[in-house]
Amino acid sequence: MVNTPEPFVDADDIADVAVAALTDDRHIGQLYELTGPRLLTFTQAVAEIAMAIGRNVRYLPISIEEHAATALAHGAPDDVVELLTHLFSEVLDGRNAHVADGVQRALGREPKDFADYARDAAASGVWDAPIPSGVRT
Repeated sequence: MVNTPEPFVDADDIADVAVAALTDDRHIGQLYELTGPRLLTFTQAVAEIAMAIGRNVRYLPISIEEHAATALAHGAPDDVVELLTHLFSEVLDGRNAHVADGVQRALGREPKDFADYARDAAASGVWDAPIPSGVRT
């Protein structure tokens, strides 16, 4: 799973396609598979975020079991941990390692690239929180 690429899709692209599909009859009967324009591993995605915020950020993979145990220890509800365990073990197994043209077909434009998402999010200040004490950088 660590090196499995994913077609990260911007939530705004998903919303734009949903609005178009619900407000324009030309989408009736259409099926759109929505992906971003390129495949990225989680390591690559985190590197894009680090570049956008100008800080050292690393992706540290952990096992699904370790994630579940830590989430439960921090009070995450059982059903949430079960859902995430399913997602991490089934959905992130490589079956989504392809790029589709759904955003282009539905909206007539390319999907937003993850690097652009990271730069926009960084510019919004959402990732400006100070680094907690005790956290290694």
